Amino acid sequence: MRGPVAPPQVPLAASRAETFADLVQDSVERLERRWPQLADIDFLVLDVPRAADSGTDGWSDEAVPLGGSVTARDGRPARVVVYRRPVEIRSKGRDERAALVHEVVVEQVADLLGLTPETVDPRYGED
Repeated sequence: MRGPVAPPQVPLAASRAETFADLVQDSVERLERRWPQLADIDFLVLDVPRAADSGTDGWSDEAVPLGGSVTARDGRPARVVVYRRPVEIRSKGRDERAALVHEVVVEQVADLLGLTPETVDPRYGED
């Protein structure tokens, strides 16, 4: 007999990508309480950054980014991107991953709003 181990409504059935996207969404919802204008920003999860995302024509010796942001232009909303694999590699366990995701989201939102991360989330950097 073959089939899923758990029904789809059980968290065990969620893929790593879906679980990661939930962490990003949780972080965004936490920040939206303080910054309602975040509803106008698109939050995306990509597996890895493209070489073009580094701002160069190819790979460099710089660290792999954990996230990025793009300002609104040409009728497109601003975007915040969190790169799943680099974040997963740098974190052990769900709690550490959730904390790192939140830091990345806060840093990118701060960049878009022209603020410091501590202004966006007063608990930024506290462990």
